[in-house]
Amino acid sequence: MNRYPRDMSGHGANPPAANWPNGAKIAVQIVLNYEEGGENNILHGDAASEAFLSEITGAQPWFGQRHWNMESLYEYGSRAGFWRLHRMLSDLPITVYGVATALARAPQQVAAMKSSGWEIASHGLKWVEHKDMGEEEERAQIAEAIRLHTEVVGEAPQGWYTGRCSNNTVRLTAETGQFAYVADSYGDDLPYWSKEGDVDQLIVPYTMDCNDMRFGIQAGFTNGDQFESYLKDSFDYLYEEGEAGASKMLSIGLHCRIMGRPGRAAALRRVIEYMKSHKDVWFATRLEIAQHWAKENPAMTNAPASQMTREMFISEFGGIFEHSAWIADGAFDLELGPTHDNAQGVHQALARVFRSATEEQRLGVLTAHPDLAGKLAAAKRLTAESTAEQAAAGLDALTAEEHVSFTDLNNAYTTKFGFPFIIAVRDNTKTSIMAAFKRRISNDRDVEFSEACKQVERIAELRLIEKFEA
Repeated sequence: MNRYPRDMSGHGANPPAANWPNGAKIAVQIVLNYEEGGENNILHGDAASEAFLSEITGAQPWFGQRHWNMESLYEYGSRAGFWRLHRMLSDLPITVYGVATALARAPQQVAAMKSSGWEIASHGLKWVEHKDMGEEEERAQIAEAIRLHTEVVGEAPQGWYTGRCSNNTVRLTAETGQFAYVADSYGDDLPYWSKEGDVDQLIVPYTMDCNDMRFGIQAGFTNGDQFESYLKDSFDYLYEEGEAGASKMLSIGLHCRIMGRPGRAAALRRVIEYMKSHKDVWFATRLEIAQHWAKENPAMTNAPASQMTREMFISEFGGIFEHSAWIADGAFDLELGPTHDNAQGVHQALARVFRSATEEQRLGVLTAHPDLAGKLAAAKRLTAESTAEQAAAGLDALTAEEHVSFTDLNNAYTTKFGFPFIIAVRDNTKTSIMAAFKRRISNDRDVEFSEACKQVERIAELRLIEKFEA
């Protein structure tokens, strides 16, 4: 099968209702990354010192050497930054992304996290790059991260975030069956389900923009006011969307060694106070959000369109274009993916095949359509789709006079054009259908052929919308 793995559609224009608890207009989720003691260091068996996310502009790894300055910046996070943030946030439901080896080197900090009731999710075994890691090595590190985390914390993690992940990370974490959610995505403002092999894995997306990491990169924040302003703007916009009935989630990412600095902590404190001043705000851990979402919006039980076999695909969509299963057969061979697992996606695929077909093939689709209120309808020999469509417009309950008018127009139209009059009856009433009938019969054949093809596509679209909403 020709399949494209990326999902470019997601929840689409009308996301599912979040239904946050107590009618909250926004869910605010704060992450504290605990990486100190798990970063690249030759003491940890790594080839070089850490060079990512620090106060040292343009830092480079020192191969085979310890980088004393870099180490001390990380130590600030564990020695001072963590405790400052813990005092500030101890009354909030925080999620900790804990690197397993870092947690093992932080017994006092872990005890404080647990005493505050914080969720401690896994941030991998070590705070290192995974992009060049072989699949088996990464699988082994995930297993060891779970084991060590459980040993150190006292319970297994239910959430996972690698951060410096590989293309295999989400699939490998999903296959463990361990995690209520995986956070290695920045692709949405709401959780979503991802099919990873045979596993429906819930993804609770994280953030790169509402993240204090931007103090450590060139295209980032230089002072606390910038961070404060950006978080407030993000909160205000999502809060407005929630007031309008489309609630979202605001993720905020913090690091002990970065946000734990006093000049930045002051800005964070002002932001927290600002958010607390609003009513209907749900502060939650990522696990709480995951559990809520799984209850409110469970994973699809049916196979998505892009993962169907050819037989399943044709069986499901072969009748969307009237008596023209060859269109579904052709659509199956196109580059489909998660972005096509919805009404609009399947419609695009089917319509592409129809539009690229020969005029003779398209004429065959037109002639497969029944007359409106014609003999097949009277004999109850229409497809289920056509029967429902014609009934919705009242064409199954014509007066004797109306029936004569439709019969005469059907005969005249078919004689002139060589195909039946076609209109998306669900977009119309009995009156507007009759008016269109009388207007269109005066068209020349090329114009009417084009119009009939457009109407066929619209009928298909409406059928798919109904199917996916069922």
